[in-house]
Amino acid sequence: MTRHFLTLQDLTRDELLGLIARAIELKRLRGAPAHPRPLSGKSVGVLLEKSSTRTRISFEVGVYELGGLPITLKLGDIQLGRGETIEDSARMFSRFLHAVVFRTSTHDRVKRLAEYSTVPVINGLCDLHHPCQILADLQTVQENLGHLEGVRVAWIGDGNNVAHSWIEAASIVGFELALACPKGYEPDGEILRAAQRSARGQVRLVDSVEAACRDADVVTTDVWVSMGQEGEATARNDVFADHTVTAARMRLAAHNAIFLHCLPAHRGEEVAADVIDGPWSKVWDEAENRLHSQKALLELLLAD
Repeated sequence: MTRHFLTLQDLTRDELLGLIARAIELKRLRGAPAHPRPLSGKSVGVLLEKSSTRTRISFEVGVYELGGLPITLKLGDIQLGRGETIEDSARMFSRFLHAVVFRTSTHDRVKRLAEYSTVPVINGLCDLHHPCQILADLQTVQENLGHLEGVRVAWIGDGNNVAHSWIEAASIVGFELALACPKGYEPDGEILRAAQRSARGQVRLVDSVEAACRDADVVTTDVWVSMGQEGEATARNDVFADHTVTAARMRLAAHNAIFLHCLPAHRGEEVAADVIDGPWSKVWDEAENRLHSQKALLELLLAD
């Protein structure tokens, strides 16, 4: 049976923790003769329906470093962009490729591609989830704090796809997640309730940024206006104006707290420049770790 990675729920807790450990090992081995090449002779499609920097580069380089051939497919260059159905595209991709990374709009499109694909489909981003980003985030937390279980994480801002994947991670691994979101911009209720029913982790909404940041080990955020929301920019900037991660708010966190951001960042909006460019920030390690954690994921899904 073909195994896909559409959300973090597609991994068991042991698999998720093992994948993070493997990502750290692959990072250490990068450039060394002992670096594994389990994708030798295999090709992976990187299907982009949205513009991309980190997803595209990290998967292209990652597939190459594992010995495979990355093939980037942009929507305007293939027949899927001219009316071919997702179902037919999935059947066709399965004849040529060994896996497909899909960065798209709705989660339904990812599920449809996976339903008709006989090779693994990896969710590179959709409106509901960004699981690959959280793999890198968890790796960064593990590297800096030495553990994941019991960590306190503060999410500041929109209850979006990245927040949803953080929520799932908390329920799988077992850590505390406090989300400070403006009214009307809370996470999806079903995803939130499912995590709150979990025996592991504590996921809660709080009524202020300060409450979320206080004693947090990790403070993380995202842009206020994501791709496709440009028409809401003025309204969102007004609503989110009090949700900037500032140095004063970081000082409420634990003494060794780190700041994360999935990037791109808008300094002066969701994060102050002296935070993202300051001593708390691990965003560049976090961005690099997209490469290593996704290599571990590819190895898990495709190694014989």
